[in-house]
Amino acid sequence: MESGSNIVNAGESYDDEQAAVEQIRSGRERIEAELSKVIIGQREVTEQLLLSLFAGGHCLITGAPGLAKTLLVRSVAQIFHLKFQRIQFTPDLMPADITGTEILEEAEDGRRRLQFVKGPIFANVILADEINRTPPKTQAALLEAMQEHQVTAAGVRYPLEEPFFVLATQNPIEMEGTYPLPEAQLDRFMFNVQIDYLPEDDEVTVVTQTTSRKPEPIEPLFTGEDILRFQDIVRRVPVAEDLVRYAVRLVDATRPGRSHTPEFVNNWVSWGAGLRAAQYLILGAKARALFAGRTHVAIEDIQALAHATLRHRVLVGYRAEAEGVSVENVISRLLETIEVPKQ
Repeated sequence: MESGSNIVNAGESYDDEQAAVEQIRSGRERIEAELSKVIIGQREVTEQLLLSLFAGGHCLITGAPGLAKTLLVRSVAQIFHLKFQRIQFTPDLMPADITGTEILEEAEDGRRRLQFVKGPIFANVILADEINRTPPKTQAALLEAMQEHQVTAAGVRYPLEEPFFVLATQNPIEMEGTYPLPEAQLDRFMFNVQIDYLPEDDEVTVVTQTTSRKPEPIEPLFTGEDILRFQDIVRRVPVAEDLVRYAVRLVDATRPGRSHTPEFVNNWVSWGAGLRAAQYLILGAKARALFAGRTHVAIEDIQALAHATLRHRVLVGYRAEAEGVSVENVISRLLETIEVPKQ
């Protein structure tokens, strides 16, 4: 397996390369230190959210109300000094409430003309709060923006400012009054990050801090230009072909009905992951390697992100539900089943 590094452009030196890697590694530490002012615990959640930003992907955060999902996203936007917009998704929210609408205005010459008024989607960081509280028609209004980074209104395309991220929160599907996101939209999210209740000691710390004093303000550490540069560095991280093949085989094994699909997948899974899953596994693994100060991807980088990348792309069937098998169980078993490349 390759372990050399080659993430610099032509003309750049080895020292430039190492400086870029060190900046990302130290930047992660500074970000986590700043977030610790308002976020207690949830280290894995924070890491996966940052990985999606550095890799240029959107992130879905799933958890019960009151677990600081909104606070986490808002704090990340403040750290990167980005234009932030929060959209509260409700059952009566319309697509135009997100993307914008045309209004009739009277010009100085007395003529009337249609003028497009941009909606809250025109920002760098979009917090789609409780995205599964709104019907599918409004959820779909985000699809073009997430995939193409643009909005089309009355046949005119309006590009979105870069960098552009959608960080969506959703309550568990089992809760009353929710609309499950369609598979096509779920596939646009790089990760589905599960946020759970804190351990007792962390909850004690949160309650103590939030009832005794106001939290310290979040200080901006980076800019949007920094994020774009970080994303470029992430994409230049080398990855050995056998690791790419492992990621592809891991994703392919989630698809039932194929000749080489494991039998437990055929029994438990009704729908598997698509090509984007393998792409996001590799992109996320590249970012994770840089977070660790490495200039090459290792097998543990892919395996560590398998659950976050696949859990919203794999749909278990009735047999799995009857036997008490969750999608997490399926992914864990796949990690034990698929042959790992020799290192």
